[in-house]
Amino acid sequence: MIATGQKLPESTLSELTKDGMVNHDVAALFANKKVVLFAVPGAFTPTCSESHLPGFVVLADEFKAKGVDIIACVSVNDAFVMKAWGDAQNASELMMLADGDGSFTQALGLEMDTASFGGVRSQRYAMVIDNGVISTLNVEAPKSFEVSKAEVVLAGL
Repeated sequence: MIATGQKLPESTLSELTKDGMVNHDVAALFANKKVVLFAVPGAFTPTCSESHLPGFVVLADEFKAKGVDIIACVSVNDAFVMKAWGDAQNASELMMLADGDGSFTQALGLEMDTASFGGVRSQRYAMVIDNGVISTLNVEAPKSFEVSKAEVVLAGL
């Protein structure tokens, strides 16, 4: 599993924007930026939709006031689902990034097999990234939602 002090792995994440599909090189996207990246097991799932994503939406201005350039949500879903979920959650201040094949999640070592629920998905986590290097990594224990909450991440900045 990736750890604090390490650079993010080479990878590509997708985003459906108003201008169409964009495939972001992770290193280029996060270069020279302070980023809060949080991951959820699945878009439109209960804890993710009722608590995890909304916390970052509500506190987006406070994150920006603390010098965060990008707040991004990533999930092992396709970019169309991530865009629809972001729209449904009024997440216009966040980047809704798709890890469609799970390769970014697997490169981080933060995958989990949910079997018939959805196969390989991401564990729930939040990280702070400074110029491509992880400075904070909060990974949830299975079926927990404590350390990756927006309030916890914000308090640690």
